Amino acid sequence: MKPLKKYASYADLCTVPENFVAEMFDGELYASPRPGLPHAHAGSVLGHKLGSFHHPGPGGWVLLDEPELHFGRDVLVPDIAGWRRERLPVVPPDAYLTVAPDWPYCLKLKGEP
Repeated sequence: MKPLKKYASYADLCTVPENFVAEMFDGELYASPRPGLPHAHAGSVLGHKLGSFHHPGPGGWVLLDEPELHFGRDVLVPDIAGWRRERLPVVPPDAYLTVAPDWPYCLKLKGEP
């Protein structure tokens, strides 16, 4: 996949249409179409199966679908990400997280680019 723009800023990322997932890595802006319904269904099933891990208390996890993650100038959006509850006791009200997930997961379905 080729970047849309090199030396991109967060303002550039915000100009990407909403029907795309925009990410920045190493100063390069990437955009991919929002996943289709089979992809969304697979993510929903996976989230449901993992739901038993998503509980309060020791050993629990915080699972989020498509969280926006900021690491320096990099902006990433994994399909599903998980944090051990002791590392992320509450989900902040912010638009993005800067705490690296313990489990980032990107789905790839047959036929998707």
